[in-house]
Amino acid sequence: MISPRPMPQAHDPLAMRLSAADDRVRLSHWLPPQAGVVPRVRIGQHWVNVLWALPLLFVLLVIGVAVSQALREMPAVQGFLVRYPGIPSAATAVTTGFPGWLRLLHFLNLFFMVFIIRSGVQILADHPRLYWRRDCTPGTEWFRFQKAVPADRIWTSKDDSVSLPSWLGIPGLRHSIGLARWWHFSFTLLWMINGAAFYVLLFTTSQWQRLVPTTWEVFPNAASTALQYLSLTFPDDESWTRYNSLQQLSYFITTFIAAPTSILTGLMQSPAISNHLGWFGRVLNRQKARSIHFIALWWFLLFILAHVTLVFITGARVNLNMMWAGVQDASWSGFAFLIPAMLLVAVTWWLASPLTLRHARQVQRIGTFLSWPFGRATRSWDPTAQLTEKDISPHFWPNGTMPKSEEFDELVKNEFADYRLRIGGLVENPVELSIADLKAMPKQEQITTHFCIQGWSGVAKWGGVPVRHLLDLVKPTAEARYVVLYSFADGADGGRYYDAHSMANMRHQLTILAYEMNGAPVSVLHGAPLRLRCENELGFKMVKWIAAIEVVRDYADLGAGQGGYNEDHEFYGYRAPI
Repeated sequence: MISPRPMPQAHDPLAMRLSAADDRVRLSHWLPPQAGVVPRVRIGQHWVNVLWALPLLFVLLVIGVAVSQALREMPAVQGFLVRYPGIPSAATAVTTGFPGWLRLLHFLNLFFMVFIIRSGVQILADHPRLYWRRDCTPGTEWFRFQKAVPADRIWTSKDDSVSLPSWLGIPGLRHSIGLARWWHFSFTLLWMINGAAFYVLLFTTSQWQRLVPTTWEVFPNAASTALQYLSLTFPDDESWTRYNSLQQLSYFITTFIAAPTSILTGLMQSPAISNHLGWFGRVLNRQKARSIHFIALWWFLLFILAHVTLVFITGARVNLNMMWAGVQDASWSGFAFLIPAMLLVAVTWWLASPLTLRHARQVQRIGTFLSWPFGRATRSWDPTAQLTEKDISPHFWPNGTMPKSEEFDELVKNEFADYRLRIGGLVENPVELSIADLKAMPKQEQITTHFCIQGWSGVAKWGGVPVRHLLDLVKPTAEARYVVLYSFADGADGGRYYDAHSMANMRHQLTILAYEMNGAPVSVLHGAPLRLRCENELGFKMVKWIAAIEVVRDYADLGAGQGGYNEDHEFYGYRAPI
């Protein structure tokens, strides 16, 4: 017998003010474009345009060629090159060439990396600054492609986001981080699966001997190879059976150091993981992780540039035949595989942004499915780590659309004396509580790191009422599964801001309704009279300016049914522990 479907729940009056959302990106409703600036690196107290690196590298390259050619005229250097020709004498030759599995995984690695890099750059554009310190205080960043933060106005993190060309980012729109994250997580998962298969096949065949040095002679031989390349007298190519030492070291670093580093620093940007790991989360804080993640990206980009350049200038046909066709000859067979493969990459590159804008909800659904392993893994990390008062950030970025109503303005004027928090829905004991009522309850204080989805972080001391105490007071019914928080503020696209949380999340020991921030009442800018703190989620889940709370069976009939305002309108994920 089929059980009857439960009747829709009668919701809080504020639910009537929620808005539906389109399944596409409506450009007329999106954040207006905003150009960034040419990327800059801070050296001491000065900001240096990174474009200066191009002529500088060219000059250094020319000098390097001249010096290398001069060095090769010296007898001692000639003796060094004879002793260390570029490949250690003990290096084992691989007799199986480049098997089909290796060539396939090589292409898939390229294909997945293209979209990981594009979406990663799009994510960075949402907070286009990198720091080494945890707190993201303006002026302490070491890299940026946005102007300095204005000192004469409130400048939110959303104000700070910049646009990218649609051919570079995915989808290129300013503040489209929700969609970019689905691309990034989805293709990162595929890349990790591809990498795991590569590791297994590499070490169950003789191919590992290409990449893993087995003698310390690899280092002088790598120096010899570098000298030969720089002097424009290329070393003998034995790639069919073994790489020269410079190739071996660069492949080893890329495969066994840069790739795992990228994965680790990506995971350490998760609030659930970082807030659980204690001292390690403090040492490798989110901003250090972002910076190292970015440096790893540049390693990959420089590796790809050097790799492709050398492939073409040291014998394109032979090199392409080996990796793309699996043969060692001077035919054109490698191009027969390379050209359609590059066409596939080009077509998907071209289609990625327009398809994302046209089918944004589908991208959200597919991304939710493919990102499930990341979400599932991070949900099991219980965030318990707290910091000390000396860790409190001097600057805590503001964000969100402020409330704009006479009702809220009146509450601000009388310092929220007339404020009442309504808690209802599927509860046995609905209540309305004043600020005085809330302050009369047991108070909990915690010093924790805030993780914004845009990339910034900050530490503050929060004081307020544990939500589990409020739930014990109102007694949710057996069918209650979620807690919905409604804000006094509307979202950027119109309609009331809201978000839904699981009952387990709301009963977590670090989930509170905060009425204090750093020992003082929470300011209006940061969410007065109440804001949620839920330390295993990203910041957009922590509703500010809370007007009412409702306990519900499901959130599918609220707004656009995705579990929150940003989930509805900006295609974020309902769960955001990473």
